[in-house]
Amino acid sequence: MSDTADEDGLTSATARFDRALARLETANRDMAQRLQRQQRIDVDAQRLVHERARLATELDKTAARAKRLDDSAHEVSRRLVVAMETVRAVLQKAEN
Repeated sequence: MSDTADEDGLTSATARFDRALARLETANRDMAQRLQRQQRIDVDAQRLVHERARLATELDKTAARAKRLDDSAHEVSRRLVVAMETVRAVLQKAEN
């Protein structure tokens, strides 16, 4: 081979290498961006898990409070019925 052919081959190989290196840099940049997006998604998912746990705890507390209020309402209702029956009994005795 002549010196010109060697130089053309070297120039061609260098050009292919430069293109391959540029593609590798682009792929590396794209991968870094995807990794960054994935990390943001992971952080958001972790935040949602904590928020869900907090809301579940709050819901449990609210449900327990609602049950206590319901039980109290039933007890008040029962006592009112007893009081009304007592008043009726007293009024009936007073009429007799």
